[in-house]
Amino acid sequence: MTVYDITNGRPRPAFDTARLRQVFGAFPSGVTAVAAIVDGVPHGLAASSFTSVSLDPALVSVCVAQTSTTWPVLERATKLGVSVLSADQEHETTVLSTKGIDRFAQLDWQQTPEGGVLIERASAWFETSVHQVVPAGDHFIVLLKVHDLDIDEAAHPLIFHGSTFRRLAV
Repeated sequence: MTVYDITNGRPRPAFDTARLRQVFGAFPSGVTAVAAIVDGVPHGLAASSFTSVSLDPALVSVCVAQTSTTWPVLERATKLGVSVLSADQEHETTVLSTKGIDRFAQLDWQQTPEGGVLIERASAWFETSVHQVVPAGDHFIVLLKVHDLDIDEAAHPLIFHGSTFRRLAV
């Protein structure tokens, strides 16, 4: 199949994964922390592929790389906290994405009664449980049932766009 450049109508080579990642990055998204206490220890990861799915039942989704070493631990949790990180939480995202460190030693967080972990100063949060996990290419689509939620209307969300963090112009 020939692929055409939409700007000039000329044929161009098929895309590769680097180009695909670049084009996916043209779609801005929020940044979330997905975290829980498992075996008495907090575990978590950062994810920008978070979206609402359903109002009834209340479902959200997050996509997690199948190569993640954190997801198999989180999947065992009774409840997962999902924190929508705020504009001043780039540091939290970096910490949650770093391997080989105690991620939660550098974060301000709280535990829900059933073991979900919520990052303080987030613009919104959800307490969830795993509803369904669907393998999809090199990721899992994780459907999460929402049990509780809240919002800080004064906090603006952190945006990930073009492989960099951005803030909304307010």
